[in-house]
Amino acid sequence: MNSTVLLTIEGEVDKQCKLTWNDLAAIDPQWQMDDVRQMDPKRTGGAVALEGLLLLSKVKPSAEYLTIHSDVSDFHASIPLASVRDRGYLLYRQEDRPLETAAGGPVRFLIRDFSACHSSEVDECANVKFVDRIGLSIERGFDNRPVDDMSHEELHQREGN
Repeated sequence: MNSTVLLTIEGEVDKQCKLTWNDLAAIDPQWQMDDVRQMDPKRTGGAVALEGLLLLSKVKPSAEYLTIHSDVSDFHASIPLASVRDRGYLLYRQEDRPLETAAGGPVRFLIRDFSACHSSEVDECANVKFVDRIGLSIERGFDNRPVDDMSHEELHQREGN
């Protein structure tokens, strides 16, 4: 469908990946979620599990943090990998076409039941829109999420979330 690179996975991995829409769609079906509404009723489309991407990129045991980057919106969230490894999904398609920008595409990071992660570093703002890069690191990476309630509210008002 498309040969444009949508997502780069880098850092503490044995295999840096530059993935197109076709690459994401070709990931083993066991890592695909056909309908994300089962996880978040406000969202629609198909996603790939973070764990499937970690296996593909051969994440190193030294990786402790996952940093989700949206260079387009200059928004970055760095969270403990262990908190989201089995809860993270990357929404990338609506039916058989790429996720539209209006829905946070081309790739949107979602955390299933983020409130159950038992980490103060994992919040709703870690569900990053317009993701183009994922970095894995030993230490916490760059994070510019709002740090207080007022800033969070302003962000959500501005973004329409």
